[in-house]
This record gives sequence, C-alpha cells and structure tokens, in this order.
Amino acid sequence: MREAMFQEPDGDRARCGICPHGCLLSPDQAGVCRTRVNRGGKIHTVIDGLASSMNLDPIEKKPLYHFFPGSKILSFGSLGCNFSCLFCQNWSISQITKEDAEKLEKRPNGDPLTPQAAAEAAQSLVGRGNIGIAYTYNEPTIWYEFVYETSRLIKGMGLHNCMVSNGFINEEPLRMLLPFMDAFNIDIKSMSDEFYRKYCKGRVEPVLRTCEAASKEALVEVTNLIIPTLNDSREDFERLTDWIFDHMGADTPLHFSRYHPDYKADYPPTPQSTLETAHAIASKKLNYVYVGNVHSDKWNNTYCPGCGKVVVGRRGFEITSTSLAEGNLCGSCRAPVRLVGGAGA
Repeated sequence: MREAMFQEPDGDRARCGICPHGCLLSPDQAGVCRTRVNRGGKIHTVIDGLASSMNLDPIEKKPLYHFFPGSKILSFGSLGCNFSCLFCQNWSISQITKEDAEKLEKRPNGDPLTPQAAAEAAQSLVGRGNIGIAYTYNEPTIWYEFVYETSRLIKGMGLHNCMVSNGFINEEPLRMLLPFMDAFNIDIKSMSDEFYRKYCKGRVEPVLRTCEAASKEALVEVTNLIIPTLNDSREDFERLTDWIFDHMGADTPLHFSRYHPDYKADYPPTPQSTLETAHAIASKKLNYVYVGNVHSDKWNNTYCPGCGKVVVGRRGFEITSTSLAEGNLCGSCRAPVRLVGGAGA
C-alpha cells in the first residue's frame, strides 16, 4: 500500500482526483473503485505492485489493429474498476468488493511488482517480438501510480505503451500520462448518458473528452460492446459513428464487439443481423470498422480506404497476409493506410 497521487485533503477527509467520481473519503472509507482508501486522512492505493495477470499477447487482442499489426505486447492488469457495468465481461478481476479490498490491504508484502521489474521484463521479451507494455484486463487508470511510473521507464527504453481503458479519468492525470502513451483502445459503451448512469454507474461526457484529447496525442481505437435492447438501435450506431467522425476523424478504427451473457446481465447474445447493421452504418463514414468476438475473417481484415482491397488479412489474432507498399501505402492503388508501425505476416 502506498499514498496515492492526485488527492486533496479536507480535514480528516480527502478527495480523490484520479477520476470524475471525485470520491470524498472519510477515514477508513474506500472509493467507488474499492482500491483507494482513506488511511489517517490521506488516500492510499491498496493495489500498488499487485498484478493479477501478465501475458505476452498479440497486439490484436487488445484490440489494436493499427498499431504494429502482428506484433506482441507484454500485458499487465491488476484488480478493480471505477465502473460497475451490469454486463462486465471481465468481472472476476474488475468487480472486487470492499471485503476483497480489505484483504488486499492486509496481504503480506511478498515481492510486489515494481515498475522497474515490469520494464525489465518487457525489455527481456523484445527478442520474442514484444514492442512494450499494455495496461489492460482491469481498468488501468485506478492503477495510475504503477502505470505512470512504468510507462516513463518503457518510453525511456525506446519501447511502446498502450492502454485499454474505459476512458473515465480526469483531465490533469490524463495530461500527465499522455506524453508516455502511444496507443489507446477506449470503450465508448453508448452515446447515452442515461445508459452510463443506469448500467455502468458513470457518465459519458468524461469518456468522450478522454477520447478526443488522447486522439490528438496518440493512436486511439474505439470499442463498442453491442448489447441487445440496451444500445443496439440504428440511432445508437449512427450517433456513435457521427461523433467519432466529427471529433476524431474518419481514420479512427472502430471495433464493434459481440456481447455474450456475463456477470449480472442475461440478455441474449448479439444477433448476427445486428452486427451487420452496425458495421454497415459505421462503414458509411469511417474507413476502418471491425467486429470482434465472432468467427469471421472479413470483419477482422483491414481494407484499403481507396480501392477496398485487403491490405492486412487476419484470422483471429493472427496476421495472414499484407499488401502494403513502403510508407504504409496500399500495394494496389497507393492510397495511404493509417497504421502506426509496419505490418508483418
């Protein structure tokens, strides 16, 4: 456990400044994320040095399809989240209870993961195709201290940092982190604030603000989990597409993701027809639209926005073909294809 960054004292209370919840914590009270707690009038994080998961993943698994396609990235996650999504697909590590957090605080020190150890692990895997670190699995913004310190080390090594996030972070900590982040995948769960408040216990405006700010400094790919009856109307898809086009640009990759029943949600899986509708609507304005959690190569391939030919072919998370000229131009029509780094088959 360590003292947390971004907090304001208020007598024996303290306000957390990491995310827009702005939790004002009394002594021994935990925040919405359950991982930040007031001890002695100051906020401490109980997940410092705690990695729940560590894997060398395909970059496509994040999903990031336009960031060094075909590469690997060392992926770390901890525990907890500042949302409480009814339909969480990773709830076993994100939705911890107050009792879980108290146990974490009392855990033996053991050998906590340090930023230096994480960075050295990433560097040791370069020979296996690793390009850096992805902060993922649970919500990385609540693991802010570790992410910030590690990302600075990774950047200094000439490697890359990626974050998979719900985007619910305050402007100041985001600005402090952006110089070290190369790519993001950010969930926009819906364009409806009512949806966020009812099903996620959050708000949409800070998420959109994060997407827009991050896209000016790094590659941002957007994911939208389609849940039947909740965010699956034509209007939902049109509003999301229009906002991305207007605020982030037509070259912003958008990943629609098929929902399956999990956690507290028992809605049926997303129908194929709904996925087809979403893809068709978004493709009218955006150049790179994908559908995940399905077995379909056509929805995972990257197509040239100029001539429509496959420039990066995929099967699952594997690159099966590339057709790119130098400078990430289409091998057929020489139209530019938005990629950070090259693609390898």
